[in-house]
Amino acid sequence: MPSRFTFASDLKVPLRNAVLVGITVALITLFIPNKYVSEARILPADSRGSAGLGQMAAAAAAVGIAVPGQDSSDAAFVDIVNSHWMWRKLLGPEKYRFHTRFFYLGPWREREETLYDYLDVKNMDRAMKKMKEVLTVKRDLKTKLLTLSAETQSPELSQLVVRKAVGILEDFIQVKSRTRGGNKAVFTAERLKEAQDSYTQAERESMGFLNDHRNFATSNEPAVRMKGTRLENTLKLRQQVVTTLTLNYEQALLEEKNDMPILNLLDEGDVPIDKSYPPRSILVLMAMLLVAAGSWGWTHRERLKTYLLSGSEEA
Repeated sequence: MPSRFTFASDLKVPLRNAVLVGITVALITLFIPNKYVSEARILPADSRGSAGLGQMAAAAAAVGIAVPGQDSSDAAFVDIVNSHWMWRKLLGPEKYRFHTRFFYLGPWREREETLYDYLDVKNMDRAMKKMKEVLTVKRDLKTKLLTLSAETQSPELSQLVVRKAVGILEDFIQVKSRTRGGNKAVFTAERLKEAQDSYTQAERESMGFLNDHRNFATSNEPAVRMKGTRLENTLKLRQQVVTTLTLNYEQALLEEKNDMPILNLLDEGDVPIDKSYPPRSILVLMAMLLVAAGSWGWTHRERLKTYLLSGSEEA
């Protein structure tokens, strides 16, 4: 039976191979450009109205964003950030000014171009696929905290992209979100104008009748008394309608402000200092460990085979 051996013996060759591979991997990783992540954190505040989420979904559908049934408006925000509508606005035509370098030890170079040009793709479909890697959004189910992350090869560009995304989302909420109060205000304003026109017309008819029949209430002619009473009641009714619609219009304006969803921006996104990719030290260590273990196993393959077979026979 062969004698047992220690796994720490004869490490000279494995260590040498590991060092060589480690140096090679380290040199290769120097040509991999760094990537930097800038994050913005948002705490959505739900609208106070009862139809806040439905209004947000309707607004999203108006620009081609499919928002399925969600449990709160912050879930709709995730769909909006991940929509092609949002990505197209980020890709252009606005240009960004930033600095980048092609490899780790290369010089920083200033660039001014759109995000579409930076991605260096042939068509918009490929740009959309790339945007899945550039802009991501995470949602905390407990706190409803949204985290928008932009990852590029430039710290400045990452910050610019994430801040632009937050601005587009906020603009969408404030400008394109049609709330129930806003729709009610528009309808009430139109109805109020019609009521005011009707009141003016009734006032003119009543004034013309009074010019000819100042004391119609004591007139001996029943038709005159009846017409005067009818005109007077019509004028009062038109006045009440105008007053009621005016109050409803003011109430609709208040509801519009209360129903408007808002964003609480906790972190607008700073210029990142530390890289997020690649993990050079981890790659080098993993390569060294794998090569050392593989070299040691290959060098002692016969002894390992004999040891394993002898162990199985004893069992």
